[in-house]
Amino acid sequence: MTMVRRESLAEQAAELLAVRIRDGEWDIGGKLPGETTLAPQLGVGRSTAREAIRILAGRGLLATRQGAGVFVTATDVPARWDVVVQRADIVAVIEARTAIEVEAAALAAERHSSAELTALREALDEREQHRSDIDMHVATDMAFHRGIMVAAHSPILLEIFDSFAPRSRRAMTDMLRLRSRHGDDVDQGVHERIYEAIAARDVDAAAGLTRAHLRALEEMLG
Repeated sequence: MTMVRRESLAEQAAELLAVRIRDGEWDIGGKLPGETTLAPQLGVGRSTAREAIRILAGRGLLATRQGAGVFVTATDVPARWDVVVQRADIVAVIEARTAIEVEAAALAAERHSSAELTALREALDEREQHRSDIDMHVATDMAFHRGIMVAAHSPILLEIFDSFAPRSRRAMTDMLRLRSRHGDDVDQGVHERIYEAIAARDVDAAAGLTRAHLRALEEMLG
């Protein structure tokens, strides 16, 4: 027999309560009913209602004041980062990549080690070998660009890159299917030049080539 976890019930109750808050049942600063009243309204026990309140307090919708009760502090909150990323369209993904990867390319040109440059060369060669199959092409392309992030020696940029890599991979796959062509000599040549600029420690060229490459991708969708 599969049991419904208490956390799941609390999350469901929190969502029900959040909907009521968004619908204006209580104004900002308004006080919620006590747990004894609120719990049956949500169809849960008092302990689950209490957990639901904690969840919404963590999201910034509610605040508990000792001895006074629970009050509404906001009617809505911005979507979580992962939700924003999932909703992003292809252009938004390319814009985000531009913001991150242009700077990373410049830093990689300045900071790369010989081992990182070797790994980047190997990733580029792997990309060359997988230009016909879309899924493999995107996977090897992402590996090459991640290699640049690693060579940049910027943990935060790498973490941001990794955080939306799944969405970026889907966006790039969708874009290539829309274009119905991929992996041509011009495209591979652009990546070769980016690599060469990084290898030569040409900061301006590495950044400029990366920006131009991503801008060209965005223009193809126009």
